[in-house]
Amino acid sequence: MGKRRRRLSAFQTIILCFGGTILLGALLLMLPIASRSGTVTPFGDTLFTATSAVCVTGLIVRDTATHWSAFGQVLILLLIQIGGLGVITVAASFAILSGRKIGLWQRSTMQEAIAAQRLGGVVRLTGFILRMTFAVELLGAICMLPSFCSRFGLRGVWMAVFHAISAFCNAGFDLLGTPEAKYVSLTVLSDNAVIQTVVMLLIVAGGLGFLTWDDLLTHKFRVRRYRMQSKVILVTSLLLILVPALLFLCRDFAALPTKERILASLFQSVTARTAGFNSQDLNTMTDVGRAVMIVLMLIGGSPGSTAGGMKTTTAAVLFASAAAAFRRRNDAQFFGRRIDHTAVRNAAVILVLYLAMFFGGAIVISAVEGLPLGVCLYETASAVGTVGLTLGITPSLGTLSRLILMALMFFGRVGGLTLIYAAISEKRNDLSRLPQETITVG
Repeated sequence: MGKRRRRLSAFQTIILCFGGTILLGALLLMLPIASRSGTVTPFGDTLFTATSAVCVTGLIVRDTATHWSAFGQVLILLLIQIGGLGVITVAASFAILSGRKIGLWQRSTMQEAIAAQRLGGVVRLTGFILRMTFAVELLGAICMLPSFCSRFGLRGVWMAVFHAISAFCNAGFDLLGTPEAKYVSLTVLSDNAVIQTVVMLLIVAGGLGFLTWDDLLTHKFRVRRYRMQSKVILVTSLLLILVPALLFLCRDFAALPTKERILASLFQSVTARTAGFNSQDLNTMTDVGRAVMIVLMLIGGSPGSTAGGMKTTTAAVLFASAAAAFRRRNDAQFFGRRIDHTAVRNAAVILVLYLAMFFGGAIVISAVEGLPLGVCLYETASAVGTVGLTLGITPSLGTLSRLILMALMFFGRVGGLTLIYAAISEKRNDLSRLPQETITVG
């Protein structure tokens, strides 16, 4: 008998789908119709743009508003939407809408892609993700429509739609640049409280995760019925918004009036966790403010969301594990429930992976480009956290440095453990164990 054909694992499928979408997007962006000048954009630039869009990061080497044509902008927005929802989710959605039966292997892949805790109900959850995504993006666009139309006329409709999708998907792409002032993000709208507030709400909505929204909409104010994970996400997200905002309020944006200062502090606290918009010049922030933003960028959003980063639950599990060690308890705990040791181990692995990629990438870029390490650390944190905030060095980086940032963006979007499990897909063999011996730490 011939050798049985080996099927790709769910993790390998996810990576191949993301990689294929990026490559296809890069090739389409090379078409002359995609640029305003009607010329072919170099493959290196389109590959970086497509990677940033699919990985919902927002780092760019070509200003989105001034370089890309209407076709190019629509294509970028489509890549952002696919990346935000997840390539597998989009493919499964077409299968569901066409009436095709979803098999066990497809359901398993969908479960990994949307970070569902159980295989059962994954098709229903996929439908919920689609409905909620389009409803929230539409609501956000409608709320921003008056402000954009009053400033840009009929083009404001497209501006509202683009920024609503970009914000909900935590992508950070904008259309506000001009030939005289490129890469401006939302700084030209720093006095518009409506747009900044709507963008913040969209970022938070996209970054909470669809399982959390399932709890919020199903159980509403009956918090006790929420999944433990949802409770952890909500509490952690609230702390990661308010505490840094308070620090920014005390340390940064001192030249602004009180109301604008409060709004700017809240906005940068929210957007630092994977959204990539900025309403103020980041170069004017203090070193303490930038350091806090680096931490926020590395943490990122929540599992099963449009955001990247280590995830809020990873940070929460690490803190709970540390608290258990301080109190000499065997298990980390949340809301009267103990955490499985596997989750603690995975959280530690994810932290090590992110720190290694973050520091390693920054060191190489600093050495190659001759730039200060602190500035490079900011860019690599932004890339691996799929944030998109920048201190302005990305467009001027060389080929090697751009490749490093692209690898970090891809790593940050698909997840470090997904890459490892895809590379090492053999079945576990836990039948035999090595002899145990003690080691002193700390």
